[in-house]
Amino acid sequence: MRLPPPARVDTEMGSMSVFKDAGHLFRFAGLFVLAFLVFLVVRHYVVPKSFGQYGHYRGAAMGEIAQHPAKFAGHDTCETCHSDVAEKKSHGKHAHVNCEACHGALFQRVAAPEQPRPNLLQRAVASVTHPAPPDPQLLRHIDDPTTVKAVLPDTAVLCIRCHTASAAKPKSFPQIVPADHYAGPPCGSCHEPHSPGMDAGGAK
Repeated sequence: MRLPPPARVDTEMGSMSVFKDAGHLFRFAGLFVLAFLVFLVVRHYVVPKSFGQYGHYRGAAMGEIAQHPAKFAGHDTCETCHSDVAEKKSHGKHAHVNCEACHGALFQRVAAPEQPRPNLLQRAVASVTHPAPPDPQLLRHIDDPTTVKAVLPDTAVLCIRCHTASAAKPKSFPQIVPADHYAGPPCGSCHEPHSPGMDAGGAK
């Protein structure tokens, strides 16, 4: 009986040893592929269909935002009734500041009448038998000036939001250090907000 050459036996033993040692690597690779496939399936159901349509966000979000009720109406609507203020403002430093930046949004929610708070059982029954209550009605100041009143801002608080000194602002922009500039009276006692100047008359 002839035995195979020793070299051939060594070669076959070496090949078997390589595959035997690499078995755990194949198992790990299989798990990796399986995990990747699970990731793709989950991503398919979790990521919104419109994601990436316009950029790294949901494309449908733009349409959803556009469906929200309007809150700001623009200075043209305010000037319909307040033409005298618009005329004064057009010649002052605040000519390009929107009215609603200081007086608040023209659309405001009308407060619902106070009602007793339902108990836990009543809320549970209502959640099944009745739809969610609608949002409070939106009215404009121009529609109902008595109910929806424009905000009369406190100039001592409002003005320093823009005019407090900061190194980030252009040097040509009017800036003050509030603690050094005045000792308490509101800005409106010296400056006319619609046409600010060095006196309450709005002089430049």
